[in-house]
Amino acid sequence: MNANAWRSVVAALADERARRVYARAVLGEGVEAELETMSPGAARRVVQTLTKAGLVVRIDDGGLRETDDVFAAVLAAAPVASQPTGVDRFFVDGRLTVYPARAADRDAVLAHVADRVIAADESIDERAVNERLAHITDDVAAMRRYLVDAGLLVRSRDGHVYARAA
Repeated sequence: MNANAWRSVVAALADERARRVYARAVLGEGVEAELETMSPGAARRVVQTLTKAGLVVRIDDGGLRETDDVFAAVLAAAPVASQPTGVDRFFVDGRLTVYPARAADRDAVLAHVADRVIAADESIDERAVNERLAHITDDVAAMRRYLVDAGLLVRSRDGHVYARAA
């Protein structure tokens, strides 16, 4: 089964007539009564749609029976989105979305932010630090304090110039 198999299943179940026929097959009722309410062409298309989607199979007497594993197979074939790891799990599109609760995670996030804000051999004023932090977090002042308190940034005595700690 391919990764887009879910599309045919959803498309089949989006059709009300196909959904009614499928419901009867799932309940073990005969689907013939439902198919007889349709034109021969519509009934043929409904059966073809449900069969092609893998929702039903023809049985020996010409009727339809639901397939047991179609949903499990579709889910197994669907691609799984990879989950971010490390500090990336706290950022979305480069912005900090969650400040970590664990100390080790906080330290890693702060080191990552410090690397993004100021180069090792750079000295910049507070306005520049704030502008750079604004691209990463909404609470610029708190993040600046966290970086200084963690010893990742050092501030001049007058508080106007910041640099990376040695």
